[in-house]
Amino acid sequence: MTRSTPPRILSIAGSDSSGGAGIQADIKTITMLGGYAMTAITAITAQNSVGVQGIAALAPGMVAQQIASCIDDIGVDAIKIGMLHDAEVIAAVAAALEGVTAPIVLDPVMIATSGAALIAPDAVAAMQSLLFPRAALITPNLPELSALAGRTLSGTQDMVEAAGELAEATGAAVLAKGGHMTNGAGSDRITDVLYVANARAVAFDHARIITVHTHGTGCTLSSAIATLLGHGQPLEHAVRLGRQFVIRAIEHAPGFGAGHGPLGHHAVRSLA
Repeated sequence: MTRSTPPRILSIAGSDSSGGAGIQADIKTITMLGGYAMTAITAITAQNSVGVQGIAALAPGMVAQQIASCIDDIGVDAIKIGMLHDAEVIAAVAAALEGVTAPIVLDPVMIATSGAALIAPDAVAAMQSLLFPRAALITPNLPELSALAGRTLSGTQDMVEAAGELAEATGAAVLAKGGHMTNGAGSDRITDVLYVANARAVAFDHARIITVHTHGTGCTLSSAIATLLGHGQPLEHAVRLGRQFVIRAIEHAPGFGAGHGPLGHHAVRSLA
């Protein structure tokens, strides 16, 4: 396949009015990594660093129409999928992506940091059946992976096993994010595990950065990996570079907001 320059990256996700996560974080990330950002907005939120004050879902047909408008005219080299509000939107997205061969990075936005469920059980089931098998990479955080595995995950080995089960069941690679793992020895470090079906697990490790300014880290990581895949990077290297981008963006967070503030996407000039 001949890749475009810059690579065309489509983000299918919700809008964050404060700019820290969702579509806004994706656009910043894609742009800083040399991609051309396109969007299909699934929901509009009123939110900031202290929480979500309101949400309005877009009609499934409108979500699908946005996707078609981008792909039919501009084309696409990689896709990031984030917040999908309900089963109807998930079905519309799956139908709109039928026949698309560009790699899909799916961030299953299912559970909030507080532990609250963000989507209904029927939406989780729809995502598992309609989108997981289409993804090149699924990027659950620890609570999401635990929910998908149906059990508590208390250590890195548990993460590896659960990621392997999900990868083998879906055929997608799984990047299990260990940022929520705070119990026991080694909680001063974060370990993420990449598991590719029928292949080895690869662990990525870095020192935990002590900060409250982490709003949008999952969105940023998934869109960074999608952009790097769009550039033609192999998956493992795309994950490695994507994590570096997130770490640097956390280190350069501007300190905005009274709660969990946004990252400093603008300050990451190079991954060299």
